[in-house]
Amino acid sequence: MRIATANSYDTALEQLFKRQSDLALQQEKLGTGLRVNRPSDDPTAAAQAERARVRLSRIEVDQRALEAQRSALASAETSLGDAVSLVQGIRELAISAGNAAYSAKDRASVVQHMADLRDQLLAVANRTDANGVPLFGGLGSSGAPFADLPSGVLYQASGGQRAATTTALPGAMDGQAIWMNVASGNGNFDVALGPGNTGTAWTNAGVVVSPAALTSDNYRISFTVLAGVTSYDVVDTTTLVTVATAQPYIEGAPIQFDGLSIEVRGKPGNGDAVDVTPSIQTNIFQVLDEAIAGIGNSSGSHLLTQAVTRALQQMDSSLDRLHAARSQAGDWLNRADSITSMQGKNTQALEGERSRAQDLDMAKGISDFNKFQTGYQAALQSYAQIQRLSLFNYIN
Repeated sequence: MRIATANSYDTALEQLFKRQSDLALQQEKLGTGLRVNRPSDDPTAAAQAERARVRLSRIEVDQRALEAQRSALASAETSLGDAVSLVQGIRELAISAGNAAYSAKDRASVVQHMADLRDQLLAVANRTDANGVPLFGGLGSSGAPFADLPSGVLYQASGGQRAATTTALPGAMDGQAIWMNVASGNGNFDVALGPGNTGTAWTNAGVVVSPAALTSDNYRISFTVLAGVTSYDVVDTTTLVTVATAQPYIEGAPIQFDGLSIEVRGKPGNGDAVDVTPSIQTNIFQVLDEAIAGIGNSSGSHLLTQAVTRALQQMDSSLDRLHAARSQAGDWLNRADSITSMQGKNTQALEGERSRAQDLDMAKGISDFNKFQTGYQAALQSYAQIQRLSLFNYIN
């Protein structure tokens, strides 16, 4: 069989180019550190690596959003701490206002200080995060969620709370639930002196002694003074049923009926009354406004005591709401840490999956490079020998 010189040349060149291509590809892999630089290198591995990269990108986006939410919740938690301090400051001022040694001027100064702290509290409720989003905007607010109107503070955002997910948290807290849902009185019923009272009687906020016996009706305790002896009647003004008749009044002794108990102190006048009504929903700002007005407008020590007693009870309820909200914010911040930790583990697992599909084993890569380099050098030497296979090399 005869083999032409041209055929030998072609075969040698083909091997040379193949060795050169293999060496160049291996150099590229060593340079990038990747076994798969393009889908044609390994379609299956390239698809696996792409899926891992997509999921890694999603985790990165989720983490950026989570960090923004964490920052907002941290600001909200700090703001709630500031709100607690302000309400406690107002509470202390309310207590000091009951000091019998205070003059009207001193009490007016206390009331002014309370009003200043109340305005600071409203500013806290309207705080925003670094992006200008209200911290207590609930489901959304284009501006300040709380508006201070002549009729009182109005919540003008959308009440509610976005649900937390496995990778995200609410970016704003429900201002409606935190600031605007405070029960009046002791949370079950409210006690107020009759508007036409002439005596010096005042009451505490009352307590529930038998929850099962509560009726949610309206009651009136009416006092009668006859020959220096004071007695009282209790009438259910909702059903017009007399609950108690001609009971002797003893200062400080509990007046109990239908599951509730009230202490009345001082000296009631003939025809004086105490009204008991079911608790209604109010808000922190209204509580403070009523406390400021009650303390500032009290014309007698018993009225001042009544105003302070009611204010303290309702401010304590407001503080409970703020403490609960701050605790929730703290729980969410802890949850953010847990989500970040979980996402870190997911990232590590996906990076491992991508690496197994795409990355180059450097020890094997260097070994293959040396092998391809040796093959290329051998191909060069073979081609050099084939070039000499011509009769012209032997003609003198």
